[in-house]
Amino acid sequence: MAGDERWIHHLSGVEVSELDAALATLKAAGRRFPDFGREHFPLPLLAPRLAGIAEELEHGRGFLVLRGLPVQRLGDDEIDALTFGIGLHMGQPVRQNPRGDLLGVVMNVGDVTKKTTRVYETNLYLPYHSDPSDVVGLLCVRKAWRGGISSLVSVAAIYNEILARHPQYLALYHRPWYFAHLCEDQPSLSPIFSHHEGKISCRYLRQYTELGHEIRGLPLSRVEVEALDLFDATMQDPALRLDMLLEPGDLQFANNYAVLHSRTEFQDAPDPALHRRMLRLWLKMPQARRLAPEFPGRNGFPARTPASSFA
Repeated sequence: MAGDERWIHHLSGVEVSELDAALATLKAAGRRFPDFGREHFPLPLLAPRLAGIAEELEHGRGFLVLRGLPVQRLGDDEIDALTFGIGLHMGQPVRQNPRGDLLGVVMNVGDVTKKTTRVYETNLYLPYHSDPSDVVGLLCVRKAWRGGISSLVSVAAIYNEILARHPQYLALYHRPWYFAHLCEDQPSLSPIFSHHEGKISCRYLRQYTELGHEIRGLPLSRVEVEALDLFDATMQDPALRLDMLLEPGDLQFANNYAVLHSRTEFQDAPDPALHRRMLRLWLKMPQARRLAPEFPGRNGFPARTPASSFA
């Protein structure tokens, strides 16, 4: 992949003009994010391209970068609408927190001293992980002053490497583990690896697995820790990962079952107006793979009811 950039789709001038026209149509109708549907954001030329991207995410490489969104000349409201509108032409945007936010703002705003702080809310190294949705989209609005390199690694590559070198650990990854932050009140069970209907899927973020077992009062055993150490060491292999620095206007998509994503530590500029800012989109995809019963799909937070109380 390092010498092959076919995973980057450069938007043409015609496609950018169509996005501008869709924003104008939305404004003329008096609608704004998130109160509009696919029909309010028409993309007659770009929609087939986005459908092809959706197919590539499930049946091809599992990731792609859409390059050239005109974020530097748009206001925040327009950028929100643009991101959401593109998502509507690929799948169904889903809720990213109990408040029901359909776009997540990824910035350094969290308290790193608290274990419950979501990792993406800090400027620290973000370990490889999957998000609780079929697909994750990440739009770069402003990049960091220093660092913040995005990295992807293939789930199949991790699996094959462990199979070749340490097959004695594979059964552990197929048994259930407790995961925190799966859009539920309490940590729930899921395997790390799952085979179903000819495809291998993965769910992983070590910090949330450790937190899930801690909340449940079930400490990880020595061999479980060894298995997680092996998984981490394997996915860090430079030969298996693809690094990229997302530029403003880059929208990266990744299949959460087939690709794990990461980000290096970063440093923001002194001026808060220039701090790194990303927009995250979680999508439920119409052509997503069927998952095994013991590996239930996760597509964001359910609509909150009065009885709900998410931590």
